[in-house]
Amino acid sequence: MSAAAAFSFAPLLPTGSDLTEYRLVSDEGVDVVNGPGGRRFLTVEPAVLTQLTAEAMHDIAHFLRPAHLAQLRSIIDDPEASPNDRFVALDLLRNANIAAGGVLPMCQDTGTAIVMGKRGRHVLTDGTDEEAIARGVYEAYTRLNLRYSQLAPLTMWEERNTGSNLPAQIEIYAEDPGGQPDAYKFLFMAKGGGSANKSYLYQETKALLNPERMMRFLDEKLRLIGTSACPPYHLAVVIGGTSGEYALKTAKLASAKYLDGMPTEGSMLAHGFRDLDLEAEVLELTRQFGIGAQFGGRYFCHDVRVIRLPRHGASCPVAIAVSCSADRQAVAKVTPSGVWLERLETDPARYLPDVTDAHLETEEVVRIDLNRPMDEIRAELAKYPVKTRLSLSGPLVVARDIAHAKIAERLDAGEPMPAYLRDHAVYYAGPAKTPEGYASGSFGPTTAGRMDAYVAKFQAAGGSHVMLAKGNRSRGVTESCHQHGGFYLGSIGGPAARLAQDCIKHVEVLEYPELGMEAVWKIEVEDFPAFIVVDDKGNDFFAEVTKPVLTVGRR
Repeated sequence: MSAAAAFSFAPLLPTGSDLTEYRLVSDEGVDVVNGPGGRRFLTVEPAVLTQLTAEAMHDIAHFLRPAHLAQLRSIIDDPEASPNDRFVALDLLRNANIAAGGVLPMCQDTGTAIVMGKRGRHVLTDGTDEEAIARGVYEAYTRLNLRYSQLAPLTMWEERNTGSNLPAQIEIYAEDPGGQPDAYKFLFMAKGGGSANKSYLYQETKALLNPERMMRFLDEKLRLIGTSACPPYHLAVVIGGTSGEYALKTAKLASAKYLDGMPTEGSMLAHGFRDLDLEAEVLELTRQFGIGAQFGGRYFCHDVRVIRLPRHGASCPVAIAVSCSADRQAVAKVTPSGVWLERLETDPARYLPDVTDAHLETEEVVRIDLNRPMDEIRAELAKYPVKTRLSLSGPLVVARDIAHAKIAERLDAGEPMPAYLRDHAVYYAGPAKTPEGYASGSFGPTTAGRMDAYVAKFQAAGGSHVMLAKGNRSRGVTESCHQHGGFYLGSIGGPAARLAQDCIKHVEVLEYPELGMEAVWKIEVEDFPAFIVVDDKGNDFFAEVTKPVLTVGRR
C-alpha cells in the first residue's frame, strides 16, 4: 500500500456565509456570563427555545420565502409556460395570500415538525433543549388551526393519534455554527406526508458515474416522483455519501436550500460540493417531461440542487428528495444580541399579477353539477378528454385511508356499498382544524395512490365511480375505470387555504366521527377546480409523461 496521506480535515457539508434576513423575536431569556480562562458564555433559558419554536412553526404554516413566491410569479409571466402551469401558479399565489392572514394554514397536512439545532461550545442551557423545543411544537399545534397527524403505535398493528402532533423529530448537534462558539442556530421544517413519501434512496455503483448513464438514470427515476407531492418542486439529488442515511439527510437539507452556500468544486479534502452545471441540465430535463405544475407543462420543478459527496469505493448511494409547493422551512439563531427568526414574506399579495382569470385561460372550463345523479355526472364527464379543466359544484363525500379500510372490511363481510359512495363523487382529503366563522379548516386533497388498492373492489360494488384527489394512479385504477365506467379527477395539490375559504361551503360528518380528520364527511363545494386525469375509456394523462426518454444524454 502507498504511504498514508497527511492528516487534513474539512466538514462533509461546508456552508458559506449566512445571508439570511432575520427578524428579532425577543431579547429576553438570554445573557452573557464570564467563564474560566476569560471565556464568555451565552446562557439560554428553556422558555427561549419554546417561544422560538412556537413562533417558527406558526410562521412556516402561514408564510413563504420571498424567493419561492417570486418563482411562482415567474411561471405566470413565462410565455412558454402552459395554461395549466399558469393556472396552478396563480392558485398557489392566491393560497399564499389567504394563508398569510394567519388563520388558515397553507396546507391541510401541517406536517411532521422537524427541528435541527447546532449549539456552539460556549452556549449553556439547562440540558432540556429537546423537551423545550417539543413544548414549542405542542404550543403551536394546539393553539393554531393546524392538524394532528402523528400516530402512536400501541401494538405492532394498533395505533392512535397523539392529539398534539407530537412527537417531533428533533436533532441537536454540538458544533460551532458558522464558526461561532456563542451561537445556537436552527433549521425548522414542517414536512407533510406527501412530500416526505417522495424521498428515495438508490444503491448504485461506479457504473452510474458517467454523464450519459447519470442522465438516463435521472430521466427514469425523477418521473416516478409524480405529482402527488404537489409540484412545482424544489428538487434535490445527492450522489455519493458515507452511508445511505447520510445521503438522504443531505437531500432533505438541500431541498430546503440549507446547503446553498456549499463549494461548487471538489478537492482532496473530500468535502461535498454542488454541481451547478448538472443542476441546470437536470432542471431542463424535468421541463421536457411534460408533467408540468401538476397537469401538463414545463414547471415540474422550480429549481434543482445537485450535491456530490464522497463515498466508499464499493457503495454509491443516490438520494432524491423534494420540497413541495408548501415550502415550509425557516432558519433561526440565538446569539448574545437576542433571538432571531428568518423573515418570511408577510405580504404575498405583491406577487399577484394584475390580471384576471380570463387572461390565463385559453381553454374552456367545463362546469359539472354534482347534484345530478351519478350516471348523469359520468355521462357528462365522458364527453371530454383527459386534461380537461373542470369546475365542480355540489356535494362531495370525503373519505381517506382508515375509512376506506373500514368500508372494505364491510364489503368483505357481505355488507352493501354505503349509499354515500354510490351516489356521490369521493374526495380523498382530511381537514385541518376549523377556525371560528369558517365552514372548514384548510382542506386540500391527499395522495390518491394510497387508495389505489380499494378502487376495483369499490367500483365493482357500485361505489367510487368518480374520485377526486392529487397525484397519479396505478395502472389497476385505469383498468378498473375502463371496466366500470369510472373517472379520476385531479385536484390542485397545495391551495388548501383557498379551497377552504372560497370553495367549501358546508361540512358535516357522515360516519366514523371518532376518527377525527379521517372520518367520512359530506361537504358542499362551489367552483372547485379539477382536471380529468383518468377517464372511462382507459386513458390516463400521467401514463405518457412518466415514460422515460431513453435517448437523453448529457450535453
